[in-house]
Amino acid sequence: MSLSIMRRIKFCAGHRLYKHGGKCEFFHGHNYVADFHVSGDEVDDVGRVIDFAELKRLFKGWIDEHWDHAFILNEDDDNGINALKQVVPCKMYVLPTNPTAESMATYLLEKVCPKLLKGTGVTCRKVAIWETEDSFAEASLDSAGNLQSIAELSEPMVS
Repeated sequence: MSLSIMRRIKFCAGHRLYKHGGKCEFFHGHNYVADFHVSGDEVDDVGRVIDFAELKRLFKGWIDEHWDHAFILNEDDDNGINALKQVVPCKMYVLPTNPTAESMATYLLEKVCPKLLKGTGVTCRKVAIWETEDSFAEASLDSAGNLQSIAELSEPMVS
């Protein structure tokens, strides 16, 4: 039997969407929420899949170091990267894609979570990134451990 738990991490970050063509092309920021859904097949002597405090230490630790109060930019956005380099001090994180909620969730699920959870006995199965209280994107793994496409995850948003 598999058991799943979720740990929520809140953080603030700025970004812009390179070549967006709309208002999101300007520098702006969000009060993000990241939901990390992890699962495991066993519980410890206390009855936990993993201690929530350990998930907080791992996930919040990574986000605080890399994304919290940083600007997250696309690696192709030379103009934005060069502009931010003029600011001292500057905290910036460069992604291989535009920093959409979809790509941020995918990046965390595919790149960050496996490294953070190595040796813990749990696997991150889904990451949701809330950009506002009304809008989020999620990336999840299917039962075989493959990333589901964003299109498969799209559902109408009800507020």
